[in-house]
Amino acid sequence: MTDANAPTLPERDQRSVWHPYTPLLGERETLPVERAEGVYLYVGNGRRILDCIASWWVNLHGHAHPRLAEALYRQAMELEHVIFAGFTHAPAVRLAEQLLGILPSNQTKVFYSDNGSTAVEVALKMAFQYWYNRGTERKKVLAWRGAYHGDTFGAMSVGERGPFNASFAPYLFEVDFIDFPPCSRPHCCLGNASLKKGCSPTACEAVAGILRRFRTLAEGGEVAAFISEPLVQGAAGMRMYPANLLDELWRIAHENGILCIADEVMTGFGRTGELFASDHLTEQPDLVCLSKGLTGGTMALGVTTCTEQVVSAFRTADRTKAFFHGHSFTANPLACAVALASLELLLTPECRQHIHRIARKHLAFVERVRHHPGVKDVRCLGVILAVELRSPQETGYFNEARDFLYHFFLARDLLMRPLGNVIYILPPYVIRDEELDSIYAAIFELLDRINHN
Repeated sequence: MTDANAPTLPERDQRSVWHPYTPLLGERETLPVERAEGVYLYVGNGRRILDCIASWWVNLHGHAHPRLAEALYRQAMELEHVIFAGFTHAPAVRLAEQLLGILPSNQTKVFYSDNGSTAVEVALKMAFQYWYNRGTERKKVLAWRGAYHGDTFGAMSVGERGPFNASFAPYLFEVDFIDFPPCSRPHCCLGNASLKKGCSPTACEAVAGILRRFRTLAEGGEVAAFISEPLVQGAAGMRMYPANLLDELWRIAHENGILCIADEVMTGFGRTGELFASDHLTEQPDLVCLSKGLTGGTMALGVTTCTEQVVSAFRTADRTKAFFHGHSFTANPLACAVALASLELLLTPECRQHIHRIARKHLAFVERVRHHPGVKDVRCLGVILAVELRSPQETGYFNEARDFLYHFFLARDLLMRPLGNVIYILPPYVIRDEELDSIYAAIFELLDRINHN
């Protein structure tokens, strides 16, 4: 029997657990998830909530997928973990081989870590030590304004400076930030002398200014690396920018010996319609950071890959030039085995069809919602859809609309986690058309409610 007076799970949680991105006072009670299946979270009393955001962008194939669970079980019965310094195991080697087979063709080595932030830390440290090992002093990093690359110190340094990291500002290294382009169209200023239909001369001049400043910084000979979230800035509000602009920046960077880091933690594994956002470009990155969808949302795992050029600076018997970085759970066999199972699912024709189906549904919804008076902007790439609402406040994470929007959708059993006044959909690939339609309908209900008030 259970004690009727015993504290509930949320009450016990409130006493002992500290949640991420959550004030310790003023928040509503947390929801206890009892189980999950497909696109649904079950929270008791027969209630189920549609996971519209893939549980912070990690879940590719639906919750509690039997193939992933089976891979985890089989591996746990053979080898749960072993130190990865001086030892290896089949899941780690096979996963590295599989990843190198689908990543941009210039990638040749895989370094394992634990999550997206550490994957970025590894890339930054590799880039800095690359120049150190070569005996060349290059200490500057270029990054986009508005970027988010994680919450460890290196990742914070190359991200947007603001309330998230204000208390750590004295400890972050300096970065030259590049203004984010004002719109997502492929711009005429990248080689086409005539304005494209609907293209703003002001926006094009802004992009031309970005290119001029980037080139000036690149030609100074002090820049070690340029880091970017390719094509989509996630936490900044799913802000999107054109592939031909990033292509040109990577081209300029490479002309000047600068290493280009692609933070594909969110954009990887099909989210942009291609396997990786970098696949939309002609130029190739020098380092790639992966996590989130890497294991289909089942286990924590991070990966940083790099080119032979990067590796060459470390290929020496001089121990002082080794890459001194590691984690206790580096290349955890359980995580690697699940990642292999997730990749197998991802590369099936059925999964590719799901991705294209969701992208088509999103694009059709974009045309329906684009001209609604409550919509400031709507952005879509692959399975990522973002609707920016008109607001008297500046767009951003701390826009006061966020709490109202979150609870509006939760009351309709939809898990959306608005980025300020930006609502977005980034679902597991197994979501059905009727489930997408229910999300679209809720968005229209919200817009009509806002418009009538």
